[in-house]
Amino acid sequence: MAEAWDPGAFKARVDGVLHGFVAEEADRLVDVDPALGPVAEQLETAVAHGKRLRAAFCYWGWRGGGQPDSDALLRAAASMELVHAAAVVHDDLIDDSALRHGRPTAHRALRAAVAHHPRSGAAARSLAMLVGDLLMSLAGQLFVTSGLPAAYLARARPLWAALARELVAGECLEILRTGAAPDTAASLKVIRYKTAKYTVEQPLLIGGTLAGAVPRLGAGYSAYGLPLGEAFQLRDDLLGLFGDPARTGKDTGDDLRGQRPTALLAETWRVADTAQRERLGALLGRAGTDPEEVRALMRSLRTPERVEHMIAARVEEALDALDGLDAPPAAVAALASLAHSASARLS
Repeated sequence: MAEAWDPGAFKARVDGVLHGFVAEEADRLVDVDPALGPVAEQLETAVAHGKRLRAAFCYWGWRGGGQPDSDALLRAAASMELVHAAAVVHDDLIDDSALRHGRPTAHRALRAAVAHHPRSGAAARSLAMLVGDLLMSLAGQLFVTSGLPAAYLARARPLWAALARELVAGECLEILRTGAAPDTAASLKVIRYKTAKYTVEQPLLIGGTLAGAVPRLGAGYSAYGLPLGEAFQLRDDLLGLFGDPARTGKDTGDDLRGQRPTALLAETWRVADTAQRERLGALLGRAGTDPEEVRALMRSLRTPERVEHMIAARVEEALDALDGLDAPPAAVAALASLAHSASARLS
């Protein structure tokens, strides 16, 4: 790959690795029994879409450590996308989301395969849970068979354990906070562990550790990755309620009906008066809630603007961290570009 990074070309390389690897695994699953076809299909669907940001952060974590482009590293970086695919399947299952990228989520799509089952809804959810479990297992498999030296892979093993632990911790915190009194600090903690770390910080650290980077570089990666990861999820919260469903592929009322502890909701609650809180509380969690009524309340309290300021402050913090990063100029430039694309996306 040339020094002038081409995000489109990088995505195509990662897509090639993911699609080929998962297609082979899907075929092996169907070889066990043709009845597993719908499950195999969901494995492939889970990796069909994505901007491949996590793979990019892992790649540039490696390049920032002074290492050259490497097909073996690309395979290791692609494993980050399988972690994400697993997290998405599980998250949609936990949240009972109906749509992802404009298509039925795994637990909805699998209902047809178990229409004969006496508890078809529960059976479809069980199948989706297993799809997510298998995707996480495949992430580890792709990583260890990437072709990188065993000594390199061993260096990163503790970070893999931390990634899994923190991702599960964040998901658990979201479940525990759902329906509780909105609190901005608590919501930001959920964001940090559920999304920020495994989206930006951990892929960077894994890439850097594989490269043999010094601790000082890892500290710089964390100083950049944590605020940027939080900005990424804050943008996702805004898109989830105020975005165009045709672009996001999601139901804009999902977070409201589920009373999820988003920072957007917490900031609205924080500045609302008693009457506004009573109205907001009456709207949340109702199947027939009109998202537009909640959006109107949030706009009247200028919540979207405050969340935009939170995003901008975190992106600025991440970019400031790059100023002191002891890494090759190409890596610093790529990370600066990624900071903008991750925080300013439209879907």
